[in-house]
Amino acid sequence: MQEIYTDKEILTDALSAEKAATGNYNTFANECVHDNVRNAILHCLEQEHSIQVDVFNMMHARGLYPTPTAEQQKIDDAKQKFAQCVKNI
Repeated sequence: MQEIYTDKEILTDALSAEKAATGNYNTFANECVHDNVRNAILHCLEQEHSIQVDVFNMMHARGLYPTPTAEQQKIDDAKQKFAQCVKNI
């Protein structure tokens, strides 16, 4: 039996679905008026983030989502940029 989808395609689809789900749950939680419902949505959001990390780690371990090491200068630039943002708030 021939595979219809590769592991990369399946995991990429799963990661995309998790990103969409977390975005939606986050929006729902932000717009929720009732504490009990908000807490339930936040619990779902936490679970979805956990699943997203699992999928990402699986992809990374298989070499399907490479993450190059950041150069120290880029790290320092990002720190400076976000430190400036905090000062402006």
